[in-house]
Amino acid sequence: MLIIPAIDLKDGACVRLRQGRMDDSTVFSDDPVSMAAKWVDAGCRRLHLVDLNGAFEGQPVNGEVVTAITRRYPTLPIQIGGGIRSLDTIEHYVRAGVSYVIIGTQAVKRPEFVAEACRAFPGKVIVGLDAKDGFVATDGWAEVSQVQVIDLAKRFEADGVAAIVYTDIAKDGMMQGCNLPATVALARATRIPVIASGGIHNLGDIQALLDTDTPGIIGAITGRAIYEGTLDVAEAQALCDLKDKAE
Repeated sequence: MLIIPAIDLKDGACVRLRQGRMDDSTVFSDDPVSMAAKWVDAGCRRLHLVDLNGAFEGQPVNGEVVTAITRRYPTLPIQIGGGIRSLDTIEHYVRAGVSYVIIGTQAVKRPEFVAEACRAFPGKVIVGLDAKDGFVATDGWAEVSQVQVIDLAKRFEADGVAAIVYTDIAKDGMMQGCNLPATVALARATRIPVIASGGIHNLGDIQALLDTDTPGIIGAITGRAIYEGTLDVAEAQALCDLKDKAE
């Protein structure tokens, strides 16, 4: 399992939100490239970037910062989400050196777009499913749909999606642990690998994920915990590697 540091971009700075609220953000750095360097130096093997402005505006806003990070680390797998709603946007990011694009809102509003993107960019597409009480939220979590997470995930199984990033909005940024039952249920209900996200606080939360013995969970995204120092990236990845070796 991979420990995946998150760099959330708002107005060119690295921030963290609580429960997805743009008006409840904490700025951790005004230099996202240096922040990326910190996590790379700690041994991370993938980065998770989110264009928060883009998620709300429906198009990339912090693209220059993303490109700066990919240029600094051209061999590091990087995934980006936020405002990805067209094939042109995906092409832009792929050309910029991004390994995976995360489709969120469009996956709910236009599920057929996921299949189109997978055909155009095979192996590059991740679906982001953000849930509130089991229902998928869209538009930077501002809207909650009537679509169940598992139902939507199963729809994408034949499309060639590389992974699903699953976030429980109620947990995100709250440092109370991720929603284990929902994450495990999703991973067991679909053939698509799942990346857990939202609420990870410390090493105990990583251990709890590992203890579920769910092969379908391939990664865990962490944000506020690594910025506030309650989780060490290198220590967490070492714990995951130990589990992998034991198996």
